[in-house]
Amino acid sequence: MPDVVVIFYPMPAEDVCFDVDLRELQGQRGVDVLCDFLCAIGRALSKPVYMAAEGDGGHPVLGYAPADDRVMLVANPRFSRP
Repeated sequence: MPDVVVIFYPMPAEDVCFDVDLRELQGQRGVDVLCDFLCAIGRALSKPVYMAAEGDGGHPVLGYAPADDRVMLVANPRFSRP
């Protein structure tokens, strides 16, 4: 497993905020590492996990969906945050 630095930030109890330097995630292996990480957080919390570009938290790009137990592109309206 490649080394990836994840920096977590203190947030309210309902949020988990972290940064990942996507330059550390090269090729399909990097995508797999990121997806495994999002799945691990979502499974541990039994909640959806959304990933957005830095400074654009209102528009997630990827997300872990507990009902499907997988990471998917956030293009489907049913996956939208309430």
